[in-house]
Amino acid sequence: MAQGHKFQDLEETGEVLVALINSSEPVKLQQVKAEHQALFYKHLETKKIVTQILKDTAQIEESAGKRLLDMEEQKKHRQKELETLEEQLQQCTAKSLITDSEIQFLQNELESLRNTEGKLETLQKEVDEDTTEIIPSALYVAQVYYLITKIKWEYDTPANILKGVHYGLDLATPINVDTSTRSRSDISDQLWGFVSTKW
Repeated sequence: MAQGHKFQDLEETGEVLVALINSSEPVKLQQVKAEHQALFYKHLETKKIVTQILKDTAQIEESAGKRLLDMEEQKKHRQKELETLEEQLQQCTAKSLITDSEIQFLQNELESLRNTEGKLETLQKEVDEDTTEIIPSALYVAQVYYLITKIKWEYDTPANILKGVHYGLDLATPINVDTSTRSRSDISDQLWGFVSTKW
């Protein structure tokens, strides 16, 4: 805008000069008029150049402003992507920690099960050995006791209870003795009382 005022002032000054020259001598008037005409054309050329420069500058500023806005938009978009990636990374890290913890727990459980399985196998071998060696002899002893005493014992009773049945010649007598309330000799005497002395 300031450039426009300057050109307007220059035109007005030129017109004033022309009016002044017209009132002077004709030779000088022609010379001044020619100089004024040249100055006017130069002024028009300069105005044209300056106008073009201003237009170019405005276009450059507009283009630069647009590029700056695009860059700002890209920066916001990239920032948003970065925040999303950071959030996903945090979630993946948390899941990874949970998975690692679960894997460690399962490995510990598996190790514990293997140890238990080993113990069970050892125990099974011991039971098999005991069953092979002890049960037949225990059965033999139990059969001998039954043949002598005619008492058939129940084995699924509490530890302090002796329970069974004595099969006499004419009568079956139930036996139910609490060993915690009687002495061993008293219990022994009662049981031997069932044994017949007749052979």
